[in-house]
Amino acid sequence: MKSVTVTLDGEGGRFLASGGHRGQVVVINAPKEAAESRAPTGFSASELLLASAGACSAWDVLEIVRKRRQGLSGLEVTVEGEQAAEPPWQYERITLHFRLGAEGLERGVLERVIRLSCVRYCSVLATLKGVATIAATLELIDATGQSFGRRPISLALEPAEQLEAESGLGPEAVPLADEGET
Repeated sequence: MKSVTVTLDGEGGRFLASGGHRGQVVVINAPKEAAESRAPTGFSASELLLASAGACSAWDVLEIVRKRRQGLSGLEVTVEGEQAAEPPWQYERITLHFRLGAEGLERGVLERVIRLSCVRYCSVLATLKGVATIAATLELIDATGQSFGRRPISLALEPAEQLEAESGLGPEAVPLADEGET
């Protein structure tokens, strides 16, 4: 079981969240008193949810690529969340924009890795899946820093990915036709 403790730091006008890694804290904005005019002191709680989704999925992408004995020269995930107009302002759509530097990895392989993270492995997105629509895009960056543009990724599992899900094999074990034998 995982556990996080959130404590009010009244003097700092913020909450401090600590988890399983001793001494590591995340700063979360706390509400202001009516007469206060201080600036925000950290992430809002709803921004932290988006950060959790981005970090969880980025973790998966990096791990899957490493298991394939390949690497990334850059990894950035920007997460955008569209909230409902009325309280409790739940997220209705969450889009993860992956910006990857990946020499030697084809777009199809990277799309598959991202799809597996978003659909199968990311626990944060799995928790949000029934509440918000999840979408993803991929932007490839070459060694010179040139972008090849952002394109949407289908999050529907391909037949080989479905086979992998049913068999319990890891993502490196079932190559897609566009990957060849790796």
